[in-house]
Amino acid sequence: MKRLIYIVLEINIIAHLVMMLFSCENPIEKVKQFVDYDTISGLTAYNVVVERSDSGMLVARLSAPVMRSLDDADSSKLEFPKGFIAYVYDSGDTTPTSMIKGDYGVNYEKKELVYAQYNVVVKNLSTEEMLETENLVWNQKTKKIYTGTLVKITSPDKIIIGDSMIANEDFSRREIFGIRATIELNEDE
Repeated sequence: MKRLIYIVLEINIIAHLVMMLFSCENPIEKVKQFVDYDTISGLTAYNVVVERSDSGMLVARLSAPVMRSLDDADSSKLEFPKGFIAYVYDSGDTTPTSMIKGDYGVNYEKKELVYAQYNVVVKNLSTEEMLETENLVWNQKTKKIYTGTLVKITSPDKIIIGDSMIANEDFSRREIFGIRATIELNEDE
């Protein structure tokens, strides 16, 4: 987040320098149009960390090697073309309760939706349960995650394979649809 703020500050400083340099010869509207943030097609940042808070308390931290800020007609979004990892925190706690990662992701900021694709993994860090799937939606407003694709859920004592699933974001409660297999794991074997 700090790196993104620095990038925005650098753009702001450059924009003001451009306005100062060209304002003598060009109408001010032309200069403003040149540096208007809406005319920038996208911003790319590297090695970013984005934190989300609620009432001053950290609720999620997302890090990614590459982040692109994109605006389209519907909304602004952050794209993570080289993957991301996000940690979810209980309010006031400094230890994450769950982790979500994927090889590709898109965060629709206004809708508070994160779409993860390819090698998606969700872990409940306290129960050591893990979900593996290819596509996942994380609704930050409802604090739910869901997928319509094949899921594999591994816990310390069993593996469950199903067609789809809905769960709360910390993965403590879930509903699996179209269960294909349940494999009990014995520690004795």
